[in-house]
Amino acid sequence: MRIGHGIDVHRVSDDPSRELWLGLVHVPGPGLVGHSDADVVTHALCDALLGAANLGDLGRHFPDTDVEFAGASSRRLLVETVQLVSEEGWRVTSADITIMAEQPKLAPFMPSMSTELSSVVGSLVTVKATTTEGIGALGRVEGIAATAVALLEQVR
Repeated sequence: MRIGHGIDVHRVSDDPSRELWLGLVHVPGPGLVGHSDADVVTHALCDALLGAANLGDLGRHFPDTDVEFAGASSRRLLVETVQLVSEEGWRVTSADITIMAEQPKLAPFMPSMSTELSSVVGSLVTVKATTTEGIGALGRVEGIAATAVALLEQVR
């Protein structure tokens, strides 16, 4: 078995056309700046999975310099990440994610995030949220961050 850890942070966008996607779920509120859909929750999970499988990080596989991934859905990135992990002989056993955001309030969306992420990875993904009590850039609602840990089991 192997454990991986991932973290991602994105700034809040001032572009009103950007949608906020977190954990594969559309959440009302200002979107985040990023090359893809800037889903910090899913990106942190992808990094945890890639790290546990010793496959580097999200930027290695889906670089923000590649126009193919401009505006890409993080669902696609997660599906491809799970495939890469599987090709290396690993299966996701579980994952746990913590979102750090002052706004929007995420409690109503976390069950859907867990359901969506779990359906893609094929095992339980828990999602929690916390604030930073008004401290720093996240506390000033300048961005949203997420951390993730994932446990992989060797299947071959």
